[in-house]
Amino acid sequence: MDKLIALCKRRGFVFQTSEIYGGLANSYDYGPLGAELLRNIRNLWWREFIQKRPDMVGLDTQILLHPETWVGSGHVASFSDPLVEDTVTHKRYRADHLIESWLEKNGRTDVVVEDMKIDEMADFIVQNEIKSPDGNDITRPRTFNLLFETAIGAVAGEKSKVYLRGETAQGIFTDFKNIVQSTRVRLPFGVGNIGKSFRNEITTGQFIFRTIEFEQAEIEYFFDPESTDWKLLLESWKKAMWQFVTETLGIRESNLRWRRHTDKERSHYSKDTYDLDYHFPFGWKELWGIAYRTDYDLRQHQEHSGHNMEYTDQSSGRKFIPHVIEPALGINRTFLMVIADAYWDDEANNRTVLKLHPSLAPFRVAVFPLVKNKEKLVQKAKEVYSQLAEKYRVAWDDRGNIGKRYLYQDEIGTPFCVTIDYQTLEDGTVTVRDRDTTEQVRVALTQLADHIG
Repeated sequence: MDKLIALCKRRGFVFQTSEIYGGLANSYDYGPLGAELLRNIRNLWWREFIQKRPDMVGLDTQILLHPETWVGSGHVASFSDPLVEDTVTHKRYRADHLIESWLEKNGRTDVVVEDMKIDEMADFIVQNEIKSPDGNDITRPRTFNLLFETAIGAVAGEKSKVYLRGETAQGIFTDFKNIVQSTRVRLPFGVGNIGKSFRNEITTGQFIFRTIEFEQAEIEYFFDPESTDWKLLLESWKKAMWQFVTETLGIRESNLRWRRHTDKERSHYSKDTYDLDYHFPFGWKELWGIAYRTDYDLRQHQEHSGHNMEYTDQSSGRKFIPHVIEPALGINRTFLMVIADAYWDDEANNRTVLKLHPSLAPFRVAVFPLVKNKEKLVQKAKEVYSQLAEKYRVAWDDRGNIGKRYLYQDEIGTPFCVTIDYQTLEDGTVTVRDRDTTEQVRVALTQLADHIG
């Protein structure tokens, strides 16, 4: 994990927010290369799940929603984590995480923390004398609401309390009738929403895995439970999720697994929930969740808002509240997964490589003039750069020697490097180097785009 964090900072993938002021807990900025990688992840998700499917539409909802939205959804009452506090340092921790660490340290596998209620956690902590990471006593666990409160209004005393959204899904539910009435969608259909969410996280550490501000890509897939088998629908979405991660993102299957929620762990409104876990450097953790949420959300908003959320079947005239399958992906966790899965210490060639899938790499290709003080070489290299930039994200590099340029591009995940040399001026061919194999071949400029793919 230390190597990944060092690489992310050194090569401009991730910086600590406000680092010059000591940083801000659980907050990170994405540097020049990180911004490109994030954009590629978003674009691939949107392309695969929104644009390529005739049964999907997209949405872009606000971060600030009417505060009653979160009352209706249940977040104000129950969106919480179990909080404990060090009685000496007053540092705060998640009770379940302290229990997990204790279990791992003591080799215990007989306890499923996800199944434990807050009172059970309290009893377990007392019985096993679990301390804080500093070795001090901790308080009894209590619920800590994760919603971020803020206020809108220009005049003091007249401001209204609102919340930064805790998930992107609720905007889909509140806009459901508008979507049905303004488009030609018919059940079954899905709505995708991608954007920032906020949670007042207790836990620090694990880099960008758990942060205060994060990005989600969520889908609510609406269907008629009388005509669509939810179990088959759930399996079809699980298959699509697995395919996206393994084929589109190029992640190794050996680092992935499905984990079904137990009856005690599963939310009360869900009939079935699965997590697609990835084996991060700090263990198996959730990347993508999928749940059959029945008609809970639309029904809740109908009751709290007073607006009819029913759907009318055009063929039969039957009115009902649709059910939903919800696949919810963390974009930042996907980013961390991609970096972790691609990281490779190539000891044989004394280099560090990010073996990113070409569609994810911040740059698809880098273009070098063999030497930077030869005008004809530089001019020709700039021509090649301009031609490739019409189709790809291209890096230009004329610093140092060719060997150092190659090593730098390997470390940031660029699949191909193209060198314009003196032979290029004679026969119109260039040297193309492959990131993973380091093999170099001569390719005609007329065939260069096809070679890169």
